[in-house]
Amino acid sequence: MSGIPHDHYEPQSGAARWLHRRLPVVSLIHDTIMIPTPKNLNWMWIWGVVLVFCLVLQIVTGIVLAMHYTPHIAMAFASVEHIMRDVNGGHMLRYIHQNGAMFFFAAVYLHIFRGLYYGSYKAPREVTWIIGMLIYLAMMATAFMGYVLPWGQMSFWGATVITGLFGAIPGIGADLQTWLLGGPAVDNPTLQRFFSLHYLLPFIIVGLVIVHVWAFHTTGNGNPAGVEVRRGAKAEAGKDTLPFWPYFVIKDLFALALVLVLFFAVVGFMPNFMGHPDNYIEANPLLTPTHIVPEWYFLPFYAILRAYTGEVWAVQLAQFVSFGIVDAKFFGVLAMFGSMLVLALVPWLDTSAVRSGRYRPMFRWWFWLFAVDFVVLTWVGSRPAEGLYATIALIGSAYWFLYFLVVLPLLGVLERPLPAAATIEEDFRDRHGPEARGRGAGTPAE
Repeated sequence: MSGIPHDHYEPQSGAARWLHRRLPVVSLIHDTIMIPTPKNLNWMWIWGVVLVFCLVLQIVTGIVLAMHYTPHIAMAFASVEHIMRDVNGGHMLRYIHQNGAMFFFAAVYLHIFRGLYYGSYKAPREVTWIIGMLIYLAMMATAFMGYVLPWGQMSFWGATVITGLFGAIPGIGADLQTWLLGGPAVDNPTLQRFFSLHYLLPFIIVGLVIVHVWAFHTTGNGNPAGVEVRRGAKAEAGKDTLPFWPYFVIKDLFALALVLVLFFAVVGFMPNFMGHPDNYIEANPLLTPTHIVPEWYFLPFYAILRAYTGEVWAVQLAQFVSFGIVDAKFFGVLAMFGSMLVLALVPWLDTSAVRSGRYRPMFRWWFWLFAVDFVVLTWVGSRPAEGLYATIALIGSAYWFLYFLVVLPLLGVLERPLPAAATIEEDFRDRHGPEARGRGAGTPAE
């Protein structure tokens, strides 16, 4: 008995054929959900559908909230309170939107770390990775601008600090900062343009997501074994792949349901757990909070930004070589954006020919140390930039760059990988036993 075929859409009725000749949208949807998918995907491949759900959730709740929000510094804080107190279901909508952003970033970080471990960025999927990083940057910009909108103390001063970073750029910094703010300081023009961009950027993210999905449908899905699906004469029906529907759709929806239980538990019982109490105080330009803390998903990069002070030898060296152009503040800005740049360039920094970390024993040690480093930077970013916290942030920041710029290039030369599975079918049988071959391919067990 042969495996399940991955056939293309064939219209069955006259109306369907008429539409197919003029606008093959049904064919596009059919071919998308029936795409041959490696059958050895594990549970770390669920985050794609979770992220799509998060994006839709944020757009829908955001549109409704925008109907009741007033983007003016004299009324923004009060309009948020109006949403919370007077709009039917407004408090729930706001909490879903607020925690949905945090949920969104948690899923995207797990998605990124899965890609880093299994080598999903390697040829021929470099463009897919770069598009994913553009989505991530657009998410960060959207979240930052959205955090300003409640016009609380932490919103106002967070915007003041972060936009002030652009002023550190030599030559054009002051003009760039003024253009970004719409004036010399965070004020009404800033709030209005941030509201406009916060509303616009999610639709740009939708466009990037469509291109991202198109890109990996063109190159094919990665998989935990890091081997390609057999094609042409080497391919056998049902050996390496299964159709995305119904197998992986049902698996993804089951995982999404479990994740949503946790999400709505947070929304229902502890909606302000990750928030800052100062943001329930209306913005006051004359009163600076004791400790300015951005949202948790910015904290690793915030820690890197603050790690480089004038006492750090690298900063002193850069200042000497640049004749004082690169001061500590500008060096911190370069380090923060550089930490994102090296993440985007990982397809070219990782020189190993082996994709999956499953077969790279040395890589696994460095990778899990990098994962711990990310958690440590997240924690230390929420602490005051002084004493032991400053030292930990500097060590964590140094390892971030060491991992991408030194460890990954050298491991491609020094590491001796383990023997990898030759095919997806072989990896599937190794993981689930010989009897799983027939079940996975949709045929009777042999």
